[in-house]
Order: sequence, then C-alpha cells, then structure tokens
Amino acid sequence: MASDYKILWTQNAIADLEAILSYLEKEWSKKEIDRFKALLSKQLDFIQKNPKLFPVSNYKTALRKAVLSKQTILFYEIQDRHIFQVHLFNTSRDTDRLKRK
Repeated sequence: MASDYKILWTQNAIADLEAILSYLEKEWSKKEIDRFKALLSKQLDFIQKNPKLFPVSNYKTALRKAVLSKQTILFYEIQDRHIFQVHLFNTSRDTDRLKRK
C-alpha cells in the first residue's frame, strides 16, 4: 500500500548523512557501509508508511526519533503529509549538541 507521506531531507540531515558516510568510508568495510545504507532505507520505509510509529523526542517535542543503530538516531518531523528528516545523530557525540540544534 503506497503512503501519502513524502520524505524530504533538510540541509542539516544531508550534511549529517554525508559526515557519517565519510567517517564510515574511512573506518568500515564496503560490506558494513552497504549494510548501514540498507538499514537506513528500511527505516525510512517504516517511517514513510507509519510516521507516528516512533516515539516523540525527549529533546524537542516536535521531533520523533527512530533508532537506526546503536550509534545512530534519525530525528524527523511530521508536517501535513510530509516527513522532514531533520538530523542523523551519532550517539557518541555530546547530547548537549543535539539540544542546541
């Protein structure tokens, strides 16, 4: 069943993804990077089909958070029939940084 929700990426989320992929290219194998990309794609499919599936963020109530992996959380916002990918957050970073964004 097709969803009426459209996923849009903010500039911050694109920059976060580029930074994560750049790091992974230096530290991980191609197989692990492909696994990360597949996991991201699968999670985005879940979000698109049921955007309220994941909990509201403790940091900003307008955002929802989807745990992508132990190291990565995807934050998104629902507006009308759009889902804005706001941030991909590396959990090893300082959480105070997230509160400021």
